[in-house]
Amino acid sequence: MATENYKLRRGVEADLPQVLGLIHELALYERAPEAVTNTLMAMQRDGFGPTPIFGFFVLENEAADIIGLALFYTAYSTWKGRMLYLEDLVVTETARRGGLGRLLFDAVVAEARTTGAVRLKWQVLNWNEPAIGFYQKLGATIEQDWFNGNLDEAQLASYAVAPAAAVAATPRVERNL
Repeated sequence: MATENYKLRRGVEADLPQVLGLIHELALYERAPEAVTNTLMAMQRDGFGPTPIFGFFVLENEAADIIGLALFYTAYSTWKGRMLYLEDLVVTETARRGGLGRLLFDAVVAEARTTGAVRLKWQVLNWNEPAIGFYQKLGATIEQDWFNGNLDEAQLASYAVAPAAAVAATPRVERNL
């Protein structure tokens, strides 16, 4: 499969329905189809609202169908500084093994360089041998010594936040004097 038959570009809002379809395909592959609770409306708000918090690249085939996605956002390391976090890199199953994942990954590396990131991070499931092999072929380090911590939506809602922390997290309103 030649990568010349595909168009790599920055994603736009009109891509989001197909992007969400790829996200569902990835969740099925990762054995967690029920875990996707994101919506098209949330992605429109979070990617194209007044304060966008993520960006993405897509790969289109000759029929203009999106067959690949790399979604990323800016993060910050207290030890290293600005970094880019690759949330998901997915190529639809029928288009895998032709260099398209590498093309998407290259675009994210270029984005990291352009934005001044000093680190690019992502996660890969410990059983996903094809993905682990892919990243190792690219020269990446796959860490074995860190565990991931998470609070899901229900856990966030039920977590008892200290009153002082709630006050500190309340947005300040600027006043014209």
